[in-house]
Order: sequence, then structure tokens, then C-alpha cells
Amino acid sequence: MVASPNEATPASSPFEGKLGWKQYGDGKTIRPGGTVLPEERLSWPRTVGIGAQHVVAMFGATFLVPLLTGFPPSTTLFFTAIGTLLFLLITKGMMPSYLGSSFGLLAPIGAVTGFAATSGEDLDSHAMALAQGGIISVGVTLALVGVVVHFAGVRWIEVTMPPIVTGSIVALIGLNLAPAAWDWVKEAPLTAVITIITILVTSVLFRGMLGRLSILIGVLVGYGAAWVQGQIDFSTIGQADWVGLPAFHAPAFDLGYLGLFLPVVFVLIAENIGHVKSVSAMTGRDLDSITGRTLFADGFSTILAGSGGGSGTTTYAENIGVMAATRIFSTAAYLCAGVIALILSLLPKFGEIIATIPPGVLGGAATVLYGMIGMLGVRIWVENKVDFSNPINLNTAAVALIVAIANFTWTPGDLQFEGIALGSASAIIIYQVMRGIAKWRGTDQNGDGAQDTGPAPDGDAEVGLESEERTPPRSP
Repeated sequence: MVASPNEATPASSPFEGKLGWKQYGDGKTIRPGGTVLPEERLSWPRTVGIGAQHVVAMFGATFLVPLLTGFPPSTTLFFTAIGTLLFLLITKGMMPSYLGSSFGLLAPIGAVTGFAATSGEDLDSHAMALAQGGIISVGVTLALVGVVVHFAGVRWIEVTMPPIVTGSIVALIGLNLAPAAWDWVKEAPLTAVITIITILVTSVLFRGMLGRLSILIGVLVGYGAAWVQGQIDFSTIGQADWVGLPAFHAPAFDLGYLGLFLPVVFVLIAENIGHVKSVSAMTGRDLDSITGRTLFADGFSTILAGSGGGSGTTTYAENIGVMAATRIFSTAAYLCAGVIALILSLLPKFGEIIATIPPGVLGGAATVLYGMIGMLGVRIWVENKVDFSNPINLNTAAVALIVAIANFTWTPGDLQFEGIALGSASAIIIYQVMRGIAKWRGTDQNGDGAQDTGPAPDGDAEVGLESEERTPPRSP
């Protein structure tokens, strides 16, 4: 039996001592109520099958990022595979996770490149290089945060970024992207509506794995609808090779774009820490000691991706959902997932098939996904019981969201700061200043950005994980 979160056991690594994973039972069946822990595995054929399932789970969201940004799909997939394998190595095999493409970077990449999937034009190579430089800056910052957390702990992050601030930053990134989704929908409204309806219906019509693949299924159905309407150009598929390396692209740097990218670090921190807390709660393991490693590993993976032409990475909630459903947390399965994704990235025809997905399908999927990012911020507030009767919390969220949604812009000299950067800065500054004044005047209702109703429940900071034993917030 798995220990409860209140009786957490120390994490152990399959990379310590004799390298390898201990086989769970007979390797074929899981006893009722049993859990396959990170250092364990089923038989290798079954482990490969679970790894393939993780690839399918992450694929729907991961391949959308390069389509929405104009980055090469195969290159992005290649770096998610390499990043996942490095993540396992850096965390010593103790943290099960797939590093998929981060949606948090969509807005700053789009602001730099000006790419529009509906224009029919290729992404400008210089603009792409500048966006890669921004991605690298995010990775470097996140890796440095990981080093600090490893030696100093996570308390300083909790003080700087309480739930009200974290939720606001995550929410404003998703809501800032809303106009881009509408631009794609306008290109093919019927296809977009079919895609949206399929995603929504699938998520409630099916349970288990099919329900968690609603985005992928929606894209496939939307793709079929677009094909029937003659909206797809297959000409590039026949010209592509069967086997070959992805197209790599060198980065370029412009300090003027840092203000667009660095706020995304807060989102990646929230996602990583939420991932650690989720796996810790589900396995009964105390994983706080490897939080710094997970942050550093994600940062290092993002640096590599930006250096070669891939988008940034983050730990994926879709895969947390698979683990919650299967109770299989084996990191051996993620090793297999990384290898499978790596092989797929070396098939150029496969990448070209992905690139044929038309704007209507992208618009439908983006409508749901961008909304999910926004609601993820709301979820952080709910899970941490943020009290909006407190004017500090209310004004922190109110100002930050409007700044991002309206895309406020500030141009001091050659620098330009837009909605996401200004909204993120507003959330942090307003909270800290108002809290400082309230404490000085003795009017601070609560200093941590959450209701004083006891400890917040454990949970992840990503879309897709359903908590089975979560107490509803108390009524004010």
C-alpha cells in the first residue's frame, strides 16, 4: 500500500547503486489498489506500451505549439524528447514527467515573430532566431532558480509568489492570447466549431484515457472535416524524406525582448512545483528535496530547445493525468516515451503531416487550450482558497488581468514591454506594496494570499489532473 501524503516516505532513485528499475510483482499485473512507484517497472513490453501511451497523451498539446508559432514541428518534438531524457537523468529517475512544449511561451514568441498561421507565409528566420534568444533567456533564468531552490529551499518562492500572484500570472498569459485564437477561427469558422465541439464532447463522453485525449481527438476530427472541405494542402508530404534529422536553427539575441519572455519563468516555476506536489501526493513520497533539480532540468532543456530551434519545455499535466488514471509512476515508462518521441522526430514525412493542419483546426484547438491556460490560474486560486474579499488579493488580480487582456504597452527608449510583462510585474508589485502598507497600518487581513481556513490541499499547477479527495473551499 502507498503511504498517505501525511506519512510521506523518502524518494528513492533507480539510478543509485545498481542501475535499473526493480520489477513490480510478476511484471504483468497490478494488484488491486497497487501503485507502480518511480523506481519500479512492469515487464519491458508493458513498460514500452505505457511509454507509448504517454507519447499519445502529450502529443495533442505538444505539436500545436510549433504550428501556432511557425517553428518546425519535428525540431520541437526532437527537443521535447531530448529534454525528457535529460530530465530523468538530472532528477536521478525519481520524478516521472514528460517535458512537452510550453504554451506559456506562445505570446512572447508571437510578439517577436509576428507569425500568423493563416498568412500562408513562412516564419521569418531572423525573427525566429530572436525568439529563440528569448526562449534561452527563460531557460537560463529557470535553471538559476533551480540552483537557488536546491540549496535554499522553496520558501522564498512562496513568499514572492503566493497563490494570488501565481494564479494571476498564469491566467493573464492565457487570456492575453485570446485574439490569436479568434484570428484563426475567422479563417474557417465551421471547421473551428467542429473541432471545439469534438474536444468538449469527448472530454465528457469518455472516461479514462480517451477522455484525456480530447484535444488530440478533436484535432483529428477537425482535420477530417477540413479535408472534406478541401482546406488541406498535401503537396509538401510527398517531397519530404522518410528518415532525416530535424531542421536546426541558430539563435540571436536582443535585450529589448527580455521583458516579453522573463515573466514566463513564473509560469514554469508554478507548473514545476505543482507537478512535484502532485506526484508527491499521489505516491506518498516526500519529493521536496528534488524540486531544485526539476526546475534546473526544465531550464536546461529549455536552453537546449532555444539553441536549436525548438520551443521551450515544461512538465506536462496530460501525463500526470495518465499516471493518476493508471497508478503507474515508473520513470522507465518515460524513458521509453522519450525514445519513441525521438524516433518520430527523425521521420520528416511525419513532421510534414503535422504541418498540414489548417487554421480552422488550429483556431478551434487554440480556443480551448488558451482558455484552459486562463482557467488554470483560476484553479490555483480555488485550490489555495484565495480570499477575494481581501482588497490586496482583489486588486492584485484585477489590475494584472486588465493590463494583460488589453495588452497595455510601455516603450522606454528602445525597449518595449507589453501586456504579459506589465501584467506580471503589476501582480508582483501591487501585492507586495499593498501587503507592506497593510502590515504597516495593521489592516492586513491575511498575508499569504489565501483564506485562513487551514492548509491548502495538495494539487498540481497544471491543466488535466483531477483530485479525487479534495475538500471544497469554505463559504465566506
